[in-house]
Amino acid sequence: MSMLHVVNKSPYERGSLETATGYMTDGDELLLIEDGVYAALKTGKAASLLSGRKVSVLGPDLDARGISADKLADGLNVVDYAGFVDLVEANDKVQSWL
Repeated sequence: MSMLHVVNKSPYERGSLETATGYMTDGDELLLIEDGVYAALKTGKAASLLSGRKVSVLGPDLDARGISADKLADGLNVVDYAGFVDLVEANDKVQSWL
């Protein structure tokens, strides 16, 4: 069973990203939304938690924070709202980490 883990808090504000990645298993996916998108920055310390995982980032939240695609860690998938829905549908369960 696959699970979509959704993180909406900055990794520099809360430990939600560390908790979520700690619970991820093979086949799980991670979606960064709202302030969680700061974890996607390639120069940030949180980027190491994303390595080797299937990670998507919500594009409108990147845009709202002035983060361009060239600032993102390698291997991340930028999705729009329809892509968010597709991720929810593609996984058996969804867990939001607050």
